Order: sequence, then C-alpha cells, then structure tokens
Amino acid sequence: MNCTIKKYLKIVEGTIADYKPLSRFHYRDCKTGPIAAVYKIIDTHPMRSRMSPIAGVIIYSMPTCRVQLRNVATGGLFNELNSESAMQLVNRNIRTISRVVIEPRYRNLGLAYELVKKTMPLLQMPYIEALAVMGKVNPFFEKASMTKFEGPIHPGNVKMLQALSVIGIEEDDLIDIEKTHSRINSVKGKVKDFIEKQIQEFFTVYGKRARTLPNGLTRTEYLISRLTDRPVYYLWRNAEINLKI
Repeated sequence: MNCTIKKYLKIVEGTIADYKPLSRFHYRDCKTGPIAAVYKIIDTHPMRSRMSPIAGVIIYSMPTCRVQLRNVATGGLFNELNSESAMQLVNRNIRTISRVVIEPRYRNLGLAYELVKKTMPLLQMPYIEALAVMGKVNPFFEKASMTKFEGPIHPGNVKMLQALSVIGIEEDDLIDIEKTHSRINSVKGKVKDFIEKQIQEFFTVYGKRARTLPNGLTRTEYLISRLTDRPVYYLWRNAEINLKI
C-alpha cells in the first residue's frame, strides 16, 4: 500500500506559502529567517490531489554567522576570519535546513528522509547544515547522509542524570515519561529526599515556575524535557561542489 501511495508523490520547487498550511504540524513557530529555497512533495493521484496536494515541505534558510557546533564539525573553517569576512564565507558556502514537515496522513513513508536526501544536492552548495533537538527521536538527517555532532551535556544535566541513575533510571529510559515518573515516586526514605533535593537544585536555573511545580506527571515531563533538550548539529558536505572562497 505504501509503495502504491509513493508512486504518485513528486518533489518540486515550492514557496513559503506551501509551508504555512503545514506549520501547525511542526514543533517550532512559523518564523524561519531569510528563505533560500523551498521544496515540497505533491500528491499527483487524481483523487487525493483535490483534497491535499502537499504531502510535505522542506525549507532551506540563510545561515547564521556563528554556530558553535559548526566550528567543531568543520574544524573552525568559518571561524578564522573577522566577522564581516566570516559572514560572507558562510553565506557563499552554507545553507541551513530550518524546517522539515510531513502532513500527518503521509507519515511513516520515509518522506522526511527523501526530502532531505533528494533536495540537498539541488542547492549546489558545498555545505548543508541543520540544528535540532529531536535528532535522537527521529534521525532522518543521519539516514540522508548528514553527519551528527552533539553539543556537550551541561554539568547540571550530568549531575541530575547521575542522581537518577542511583535509582535505576538511565538516559535511554527517559523516553518513557510514565515509567520514569513511577520509578521516581517508588523510592522511599533518604533516597526519596535525595532525589527531591537534586530535582529542586536542577530546576533552580529554570525559574520559579519550575521550582514550584507540584510532584506529578507534568513535573516529570518538564524534567525530562530539560534533560533531553540537547542541541544536535548535522552537516552534509557536497563533494561535487568546491568551497567558494
């Protein structure tokens, strides 16, 4: 069935207007920065094209001047010049994937991977980059031949993760909110006091709202969201395009 659907799907050039109807399905707001290119997947099936012709959209934006993990990924290639020269070099050689969104009815077909894989070469740029916090959950960037670089874990996160490890919760377990919450609340006595103290210390940097959250599933969900909110940088080098000096 999936193969039947996919044979009617086609990647073509699009505009920002094609993204707006799908923006509500993306976890970030509609602001994308200066647009460099847009591509969309259209459904050419005679019946479905009348109802939902756009199955997905990818947006390429102009890059920001300085990204810490870009320096790591490129060995400081874009960080050795003064600000004006560095910005010119970045603009000539990099485009940033700022949005990849698939209409829910077309998910689970591998379309996000195909949008990235098939459109990156079309930009004729030496480098394509992307930043995300969802890379571990849905690594389609890696599947499309982009290399992943993770930022360092904040010391406060390390301390909190170590505390959770004491009660048998490891980083990979955090994907299950209810299980994590149940485990936190199953401990008693001094161990319970220890975990609660660690949670309150961890929340200190997130303001009063975080510190006053009552013990419950919502607080555990917030705790997990902060622990897993680790930037991930992806970079793809187009070997067929020379660096534009």
